[in-house]
Amino acid sequence: METAIGVFTSRDHAEGAVKELRERGVPEESIVFLTRSESDAKNLAKEFGAYVGGFVGGAAGMTTGVVAATLLLPGIGTVFALGFGAAALLGVAGAGAGASVGSAAAHDADAPQPTTAEKSSEDVAFFREVLKEGRSLIVVRTESKELASSACAVLDRLGIGMEGRSPVKMQTAVRQVGGVTVLDISGRITLGEGNVILREIVRDLAEKGAKALVLNLGEVQYIDSSGIGELVKAHTTIRNQGGQLKLINLNKRVHDLLQLTRLSAVFDIQKDETSAIKSFGGSSQLVA
Repeated sequence: METAIGVFTSRDHAEGAVKELRERGVPEESIVFLTRSESDAKNLAKEFGAYVGGFVGGAAGMTTGVVAATLLLPGIGTVFALGFGAAALLGVAGAGAGASVGSAAAHDADAPQPTTAEKSSEDVAFFREVLKEGRSLIVVRTESKELASSACAVLDRLGIGMEGRSPVKMQTAVRQVGGVTVLDISGRITLGEGNVILREIVRDLAEKGAKALVLNLGEVQYIDSSGIGELVKAHTTIRNQGGQLKLINLNKRVHDLLQLTRLSAVFDIQKDETSAIKSFGGSSQLVA
């Protein structure tokens, strides 16, 4: 499964992205829009044909049954999610927080709502800080590399992303520093290249029991929307094993990207390798 993640500050850009994704043949069930703004959700519902807070969207050509789900996150409030995969993404399927067009309101105050991070999906828990800062998100998940490529092109152009592309393909090297695993990465983390390599390496390291992982991004020159999705997966994979993932040696372009998307508030970013290793605190559970 390929995942591309676009971060938006403009409702117009997000709406344009959803429209263009559909025009490029990305299926409706592969697209989810996340926002804290009910007004933005209502406007985007016109593209999704979804029911939000008493408003039913009905864009031409859309299939009925699109879900508008809500989730109450501590410290943030209500998060709206539009798309066929909305309920699954939020982890509230069957919890009474989702509704299909023409049935019950997804924003029903009487419906049981998850009230803890544990009841939300890993994605929503991870992007809490992004949503908290007023950003909106478009998540595209598809098995098709061709559709994923089209989605990346749209999200990179209309969302917050890095300009320019590094001609250098991704290369990696794994080394051990005491009980800490350091993954040196150079080149670019992009769809069909770096994202698959990163996914396989992190999965292999997790299966081998690595719980203290440092990603050295000092030589990474470009990350696309799929690469952002892969960093999220890496973080979640290690965390699900009871471990910690840290990023080090970010150059200005990568640092600025994470700042703009507010992912810098979510990832544990350390200045250099020495700082990262010390930050694990010598925990026997992580670095033994």
